[in-house]
Amino acid sequence: MTRLAVPKTYKLYIGGAFPRSESGRTYEIDSARGDFVANVAKASRKDARDAIAAARKALKGWSAATAYNRGQGLYRIAELLEGRRAQFVDEITRLEGVSSAAASAQVDEAIDRWVWYAGWTDKHAQVTGNANPVAGPYFNISVPEPTGVVAVVAPQDSSLLGFVSAVAPPLVTGNTVVVVASERLPLSAISLAEVLATSDVPGGVVNILTGSPAEIAPWLASHADVNALDLVGAGRLDWVDLQIAAADTLKRVLPPDEGPDAAAPSLDRISAFTETKTVWHTKSMI
Repeated sequence: MTRLAVPKTYKLYIGGAFPRSESGRTYEIDSARGDFVANVAKASRKDARDAIAAARKALKGWSAATAYNRGQGLYRIAELLEGRRAQFVDEITRLEGVSSAAASAQVDEAIDRWVWYAGWTDKHAQVTGNANPVAGPYFNISVPEPTGVVAVVAPQDSSLLGFVSAVAPPLVTGNTVVVVASERLPLSAISLAEVLATSDVPGGVVNILTGSPAEIAPWLASHADVNALDLVGAGRLDWVDLQIAAADTLKRVLPPDEGPDAAAPSLDRISAFTETKTVWHTKSMI
């Protein structure tokens, strides 16, 4: 007898759980050759609000974790991703229509970027913070702190690498994330959610929405409980309107980034989602 495959319906990832969209909507994902691959949840405004609430709830614990422990959490993602690399290679090959070698290279680079960003968790403050010279018996120290909840529109032409490149930097300093995955290539993002769910990263630190960025991004940009907005993958949207919506609640905004390696790893992408706190303390006179 011929066994029928069990088609998977890819769900959202909110607060460490995998809910269907509250609207009940799904859309079909096809391979690069036009064959049906899977159904994917199509997130709604309510799903976006739920994701923001989950990110806000998780912020206190994640930002209070030591830099060392955050680094361990990000490194654990790399370990788990390495163990499931064959699955990710298969998904990228099918959806992007690239060779197995090219898909393997993308997965390898995604793993390496998790490791790279994990290494910055306990070093970033040493590079971007400083002791300020003052005239008087005081210490004056500036230190970077997380901005808060960061909403991200992931690169739309990359299954995995662009997604990782956009999500990892805010996590380094203790931010939490709500990210809209690639509409056309969302499978690796939700498969990565399964990695996150079994990692040391607490539920709610990363929340993943699938569906239409054009529909979801305006709600993220205007939501008062979102502190920063990364529009790296929003180049095809009316991103100027998104900036205007974000300005009403004084969000920090990163503009779209183009090219095959949008959101390439850099210290600037980590620093973009920090606020600087300056502390004065008296020196001992003894």
